[in-house]
Amino acid sequence: MKRNASYISAVLKICITTTLTVNLAFIGATQPIYPDYAGKKISPDLFGLFFEDINYAADGGLYAEQIQNRSFEYSPTEQREWHPLTSWEYLTPGYSYGSISVETASPINSNNPHYIVLNAEHIGKEEKYAGPSGVGIKNTGFAGIVIKAGEKYNFSLFAKQISPAPINLMVTLQNTKGEILAEQSISTSSSNWQKYTANLAVPASFDTAALVILATTPGKLALDVISLFPAATFKNRPNGLRSDLAQLLADMKPAFIRFPGGCLAHGDGLGNMYRWKNTIGPIEERVEQKNLWGYHQTAGLGYYEYFQFCEDIGAKALPVLPAAVSCQNSGGTWRIVGTGQKAIPLKEMPEYIQEVLDLIEWANGPSTSTWGAKRAAAGHPSPFNLQYVAIGNEDKITPEFEERFAMIFKAVKEKYPGITIIGTSGPFHSGDDFDKGWKLAGKLSVPVIDEHYYTSPEWFISNQYRYDHYNRKQGQVYLGEYASWGNKMQNPLSEAIYMTGLERNGDIVKLSSYAPLFAKKDHTQWKTDMIFFSNTGYYLTPNYHVQKMFSVNKGDYYLDKVIDKDGTDSLLAGSCVFETKSGDIILKLVNAGKTGKEFKINLSGFGKVLPDAIKTILSGDAEDANSFDNLNAVEPIISSIEVAKKMSYAAPGMSLTVIRINTINK
Repeated sequence: MKRNASYISAVLKICITTTLTVNLAFIGATQPIYPDYAGKKISPDLFGLFFEDINYAADGGLYAEQIQNRSFEYSPTEQREWHPLTSWEYLTPGYSYGSISVETASPINSNNPHYIVLNAEHIGKEEKYAGPSGVGIKNTGFAGIVIKAGEKYNFSLFAKQISPAPINLMVTLQNTKGEILAEQSISTSSSNWQKYTANLAVPASFDTAALVILATTPGKLALDVISLFPAATFKNRPNGLRSDLAQLLADMKPAFIRFPGGCLAHGDGLGNMYRWKNTIGPIEERVEQKNLWGYHQTAGLGYYEYFQFCEDIGAKALPVLPAAVSCQNSGGTWRIVGTGQKAIPLKEMPEYIQEVLDLIEWANGPSTSTWGAKRAAAGHPSPFNLQYVAIGNEDKITPEFEERFAMIFKAVKEKYPGITIIGTSGPFHSGDDFDKGWKLAGKLSVPVIDEHYYTSPEWFISNQYRYDHYNRKQGQVYLGEYASWGNKMQNPLSEAIYMTGLERNGDIVKLSSYAPLFAKKDHTQWKTDMIFFSNTGYYLTPNYHVQKMFSVNKGDYYLDKVIDKDGTDSLLAGSCVFETKSGDIILKLVNAGKTGKEFKINLSGFGKVLPDAIKTILSGDAEDANSFDNLNAVEPIISSIEVAKKMSYAAPGMSLTVIRINTINK
């Protein structure tokens, strides 16, 4: 999306920090040296991201594959009208004729059972539009293949000859009129499955292009895993991510990314659990399956790609694994606590526990280890340095869950004591499962507990002091999923008020992440989301801007007694943190009321304060972000502001203001 030059310049100015000067008063200290302020150290991993493949977030979204149903694995178990040829059209241009069939007798890999057999019996004359004649197939992607002028696209497919002679294939990108935008020829050469590749360069942009593959000589052959990627993926990674969406996440500078989902992880029944081993290795060997949210997941965006992306943007990987039980709402309605939870039989638990241990070896083991070698073979010989593993996702805390969680927890703790294990306290901010989850955590000494809750803006405002009263002797908190219901301005501002409480309690709240992250236009199962997108662009909610303003302006220490406000007004909140690396004092001032309010700032306890500061403000009417097409109506504005040791700041109504004040000459 377009940004003006001053906005970009200001953002760059904020993001660039010096590595040459640091505030030595803070290094190694458990309390800040400034005696006028009560200080508290903040977790360095406080603000991160949570990615779940919901709302077409992966296939058709962040994952840059342009071909839908590339391996012919769609099924009516996902959507009733789907079948292995969904999104494919059979073509016979030029009065050609032949046949097409879906087969399973001799697949590339047993994990990928379906493929098509194309029989080109007769090749006719070329059409008047000068396109090739032949027998073949057409794919329009996820409601249109988006191509951009001057860009290159990497095409690949697997084929094997069934008839003896080589078969010529014409691969083209076409517009809706059938006009050819790019073309390449391929000739098959083997009776065994073999991968063929081609590069397609396009001279013009088009939002609804189609891929057409035609056999232009007679013969019979099998085809599978037909793929088209832009060459310019994020960081130019093969099998990579859509660059614009990935960059939005990188711009937030998250401390971590939790993946591959919440409910997606433990799945709709035991057979639908997300098993990490099924998502690594060559894409033609991965296991595709039904997505719990009602569509298909290719596993093209798998564990290797998740870890690689985390490394690319400097975020810690935080995988969440099933606690050997399926979602309690399996076969039912989401969040209606039913009886659908199923547990892996106890006799199978040693094998499942080994699967969890193997993940840690895959991520952290040397390339000479069994699973480390598989990571190295994929292109990453050095370890990923995994620190966190979450076990379970907002599960119903049944006796079956407790028994299996304890088995997994003890095994991981014994073999990998350096790994921080994150437990779960169910799907709500309170109640029976919440209490049982925390009780189990206390019994086992689980170091971090994952809390989830979605609720009203009013709840977040009235509970902004929730963590002030938590017992510091129990486990720390990972607020893994939270959001107020909506994307109007009062929603992110209520979240901002709550986030000042997370900073104030950054000693016990170790991690936090808003959810869900992505939602595709016309394919949204969950309507409160951070980033909406289409095939061609994205729409940023004010919730995104609030999350980013906190994430890129995090500090090492929370400092009390810097900000003074009307203590009777619950719609006002403030936070002051200190960032050691930059030497910046960072003020966050929230006014969720409709009229302007005053904050008093006292910086006299700091030895030095430079007068020229940077102000970022997000403000707007409560209805600005009410419709999908108007989400970009509210954006932060960055400007300079002059500050003094003692000052007042008039916060506009419905606003979040971040002020960065430097204490070191750079």
